[in-house]
Formats: sequence, C-alpha cells, structure tokens
Amino acid sequence: RGGWCFSASDPDPLCGAADLREVYNHCTEGGKFEGRCTAPLLVDLQTGLIISNESGDIVRMLNSFPRESGLGSGVDLYPAHQRAEVDETNAWVYEQINNGVYRCGFATKQAAYERAERDVHAGLARVDELLSTRRFLCGETLSEADVRLLPTGARFDGCYAAFFRCGRRQIRSDYPHLARWLREMLELTGPLFDLDDARRSYYTNLFPLNPGGIVPAGPTPADLGFPDAPVAQIDATAFSYYDDRGES
Repeated sequence: RGGWCFSASDPDPLCGAADLREVYNHCTEGGKFEGRCTAPLLVDLQTGLIISNESGDIVRMLNSFPRESGLGSGVDLYPAHQRAEVDETNAWVYEQINNGVYRCGFATKQAAYERAERDVHAGLARVDELLSTRRFLCGETLSEADVRLLPTGARFDGCYAAFFRCGRRQIRSDYPHLARWLREMLELTGPLFDLDDARRSYYTNLFPLNPGGIVPAGPTPADLGFPDAPVAQIDATAFSYYDDRGES
C-alpha cells in the first residue's frame, strides 16, 4: 500500500490506522488520497484534514503557531533580521547534508555516489567552520536552520555514516565545532529520539540497501557524547523572541 506501518506497541494516535496510507485516506475529503504518503504530516485536529506534508513548511508553521494562537513561548526561530541568512543556509544544508546522505545511500552509479559523498563532507566542513566563530548556524541565537540540521546531525555517526556509506569522516572525531553544537542542541532540547530505534528502522525497513535485515552494533548515545537529559535551566540567551506586537 505504501507508507510507514505502525506497530502494535506504538499505534497511530490519530485514527488507529495500520499504516500511513490509511492516515492519509482518513484525513482526505472523500476518504481516498491520491499521491505519495510521506512523513512528516501535519493534520488539523479540528477539521481532521491535512495541512501539509512538506517538512520545511511545517517547521515554519510551527514557529508561528504559538504566537498566533496565544499558546507557548514567544521564541522566534525565523526572526526578521536573520531571514535571508536562514533561507540561504537552509538551501545548502539541505542539498549537501540533509539530502546528501540519502543521495549517498541510494546512489546506483559510482560517479553519483562519489559526488554525493563529497557534497556531504563539504557541507559538514562548512558547518564546522561557521560554528568555529559563532554559537549557532546563523549567529548567536538558535534559528530554524539549526532545527533543520539537528535530525541529520544527531543520526550521522550512529546511522548514516555506515549505512549510507558516507563515514569517511565522523562528527565526533573530525568536526569538533559541529560536535560541540550538537551536544548543546541536545542539552537544550533533551533526548528527542531513540538512536537504537533509528538505527534499527533504517537497517530493517530499507530492504534494497540491507536485504539480510542485520542491524550492526553501533555507537551508543554515550559514545557520541550525547546528554541523557536536558539542562535543568534553559539558557534564555540562546533564543530570539517576538515582541509584544508579534514582531521579531
């Protein structure tokens, strides 16, 4: 049918669906969705309909939602004075790193693989150089660009380096400023993901890349220097904020 399947131990919380196709059908007027069923997916719980399945749009919507709804903090991950730099950073980080690891893993031609692998490490080196002189990707406060890099950065050494064949260099040993940034991001947010679960998902679900389904032993979060809990007191200076008029 296509799309992710839900396990009995971790069922779909929205409609009790067996897989993502069923979720899409449930959230589509007429009950039949046409197209690819991908994640992430943002759904309006009041109407029960799909808002977006484009990750970049979802990140930006979630940034503005607390201000527009009156809920949550006044943190702004896309402040006006940083927007041009955030947009530019998002573009090359996506091409070279976020999507670059997948281009490595799914390449079917040697030349395409080598080009993608070079892109990944050129991107990581560029990030490392940026972070040698600043706290976050676009300055001294955390922005949308940091949020978009975090999932790939957090999984790189433990999943992508080996599975997608792009581990010529690794974050923890070869990109010290990026490693520092990654630890700080995880200290601010706390453990948002299960590294073992991520590794197991890649090695068992992507059959063409690993037909035997063997999940190799890999580095633990402790091996990678990841914190096991968020800091007790969040550093307020790490963020930009909306003012009383809703402007950043």
